[in-house]
Amino acid sequence: MQATLRDEVRFDGVGLHTGERCGVSVEPAQPDRGLCFWLGGTEVPATSEYIVDTTRATVIGRDGVTVSTTEHLLSALFAMGVCNAEIRVTGPEIPALDGSAEEFVAAIEATGLLEQRVARQTLEPDGPRIIERDDRMIVAFPAPVFRVRFVADFAPPIGTQYLDLTVDPQQYRREIAGARTFAYLHEIEALRAQGLARGGTLDNALVFAADGPMQPLRWPDEAVRHKVLDLIGDLALLGAWPQCEIVAIKSGHELHASLTRTLRAAAHVPTGS
Repeated sequence: MQATLRDEVRFDGVGLHTGERCGVSVEPAQPDRGLCFWLGGTEVPATSEYIVDTTRATVIGRDGVTVSTTEHLLSALFAMGVCNAEIRVTGPEIPALDGSAEEFVAAIEATGLLEQRVARQTLEPDGPRIIERDDRMIVAFPAPVFRVRFVADFAPPIGTQYLDLTVDPQQYRREIAGARTFAYLHEIEALRAQGLARGGTLDNALVFAADGPMQPLRWPDEAVRHKVLDLIGDLALLGAWPQCEIVAIKSGHELHASLTRTLRAAAHVPTGS
């Protein structure tokens, strides 16, 4: 069944990339509304047609108005079963909080869900859908449940990591929500020169120095768990629950966006308002 929040939840903080103060309130919505952002007076449905950038984060927008780093909040809402919500954003970005989805999940659980007695929309591909870029790939296969198999391969000290997970609220809360966004110490200055990571600190991002992580890890394979967190958030832009198995090899926001667009086009999903 579809579900929405029982009450509004709100988050305030600093944007990971912009470094600016920002806030977001997530409010209950009617059945079949879907997830919808409000950027001031501009309505932006949370679907892949409105992706405008995928450089280190998923940015969506419309008519020149954008919001960055949508993936962590969308990941939490989507995996925890929130189908319909009005998402009102103040500032250019969703607050980073601790760099994971843990606080979003805690707030969703605290307010609870309201079942809406309308069947949840699902999307099942009619065959394998493959997106490839150089040595990176993502594939969606028809399947009875939403399952992710992710291979991440990074330079030392992270290395190669693998995670296989069936996505449901319990698994997500236990295995994924607390995994933090991450970066290498040596690349932070380059990111800031590109206008990124300006709000990043050791409180909202996991940083890897040459000899290892600069903070205690929450899991030995926290990096791949965060990649799965991001993937789930990007797949929320399908606008329907993915009844499929996703196999991802070194994929990121760009490939995820291409896959969601491909799946929506193949399923002839309406593009929203």
